[in-house]
Amino acid sequence: MLKRFSTFAIALIVAGATAAASAASRPIPRISRVLLVSIDGLRPDVLLRAKAPVIQGLMARGSFTMWARTTALAVTLPSHTSMLTGVPPSKHGVTWNDPPRQERQVYPAWPTLFELARADGYTTAMVTGKSKFVTLAKPKTLDWSYVPTGSVIKDGTVADTTVRWVERFAPEVLFVHLPGVDTAGHSKGWGSAEQLEAVAKADQCIGRILDAMKTKGVLDSTFILVTSDHGGAGKSHGPEDPRSLTIPWIAAGPDVRAGLDLTVEKDLSVETEDTFATLCYLLGIEPPRPIDGRPVTQIFRDAPERAQRP
Repeated sequence: MLKRFSTFAIALIVAGATAAASAASRPIPRISRVLLVSIDGLRPDVLLRAKAPVIQGLMARGSFTMWARTTALAVTLPSHTSMLTGVPPSKHGVTWNDPPRQERQVYPAWPTLFELARADGYTTAMVTGKSKFVTLAKPKTLDWSYVPTGSVIKDGTVADTTVRWVERFAPEVLFVHLPGVDTAGHSKGWGSAEQLEAVAKADQCIGRILDAMKTKGVLDSTFILVTSDHGGAGKSHGPEDPRSLTIPWIAAGPDVRAGLDLTVEKDLSVETEDTFATLCYLLGIEPPRPIDGRPVTQIFRDAPERAQRP
């Protein structure tokens, strides 16, 4: 019993020291947790046409661009993996877009945000609407993970699980994937009335999540980033089509500059790999391997300039 207690006590001390080190290295002390929401298939102009008061509110009190770019593949799983590793598919190795099979690589060949954050003492959670996200559910990197066993579920179901977890656990690093806009695009077409309605439903889901965080008392310490994995045209999306490659990138939270359209910075281009880099920057995490993404520090008041992309 004494040996077991000592081991447990040591683990607590180590975890506490790790968390303290992360806190000391966070550049924005008021930000101690992050919420990343990806609305699958959300083309920026479709967002701007839709009834989306919650997202528009984030734009008003935060910084944004409607000209961010996703990976050249512009499909769900490779693009999300780049979003959560900071490197392109040629490096993380996830080039497929369906649930993995036994005969091939299962997890990314690059550390994910979940892996690095958990190692730094943060609690991590992922709630997704497609079964293919099992590729990002590497063992021992997520404290809580929900990946449906069926192909695709509704946004409301994703929001239900997320709200419960916020109420019970308040994860410090939370990734939420809403699939409904992509589903509507493939079914009815990108820019269709049905897809506009799907954007409105996704917006309502984000509102529910933010309300839960406010009730829990953690919203004021949370950096919120709403983005997407790809756009689309017709009833599909894919490589080299600018309508698939362009995505929104919307940030809000403590010390984020309000109402800032990032296109005022002529030489600034935001890539999906920058999402990972920005979240690591805020959490005080130093990626152990070189990444392609760069923190978008222009969104913060009195923050240093972002390093130039190599």
